[in-house]
Amino acid sequence: MRKRERENPCGICGHYHKYEEEEVCGHRIPLSSDKSSLQVSAFPSLILPGFLYLGSYDNASCSELLKTQGITHVLNTVPTCQNLHKNSFTYHCLQDGKILLFDDAIQFLEQCEMDKARVLVHCMSGKNRSPAIVVAFLMKSKGWRLPQSYEWVKERRPSVDISQAVSQQLQEYEQKLYGSSNSSNLALLSFQPGGAPVNFGLSEVNYPIPVASIFARLPPQEFTFGAGQTQKHISVNLVAVIFQWMTLKMAVNYQ
Repeated sequence: MRKRERENPCGICGHYHKYEEEEVCGHRIPLSSDKSSLQVSAFPSLILPGFLYLGSYDNASCSELLKTQGITHVLNTVPTCQNLHKNSFTYHCLQDGKILLFDDAIQFLEQCEMDKARVLVHCMSGKNRSPAIVVAFLMKSKGWRLPQSYEWVKERRPSVDISQAVSQQLQEYEQKLYGSSNSSNLALLSFQPGGAPVNFGLSEVNYPIPVASIFARLPPQEFTFGAGQTQKHISVNLVAVIFQWMTLKMAVNYQ
């Protein structure tokens, strides 16, 4: 092994790999990557303190990292992912690659909770299948509805990106638990309209420059924006604010 390879181990598992012989661990990142971001991404996300963790296959493949978190059990949600450390952890693997077996997974997690064990739930990237299992567990164990459970997981692992197919399975599971489902799209649950007024950055500016809007004399129905069949009426108040903002900006530039 060359000297440059000995000086450049894998950033996550710490092993020295023979890249010239195509021995790849799957953890390697370019040398230009930020080391601090690597350290953060190397750790699984804590969902419930002292009990439930959520992560990727990279997280699950590093036994020493899991041991530092006190993790003793691993729930593998992807049948094609190998259980690499059977001598160090107790594994449970879901056997269906398309349909998530929520009841099977939750039964394992409930047993881990009773045994006061720390468990990692993982899929390949930690973004889709494993977060869905964790969301389903929260619905069952905490009595939360789907939106609340999803938000709890999303806040603790922002990279979560549940697919439409898996989202549909979660809605069906919610209906199974509560008899109804009022969640149509999990991707929209993180969007919270602020309701704050748009001020164009002028809320703290008070210029002693009189501005008269030429649009104030136009009735709302006589001013349109755009052309052809796609024309849409714009409120006079909004146009006046925009014109005022443009005028003030021009005045500032000339000062």
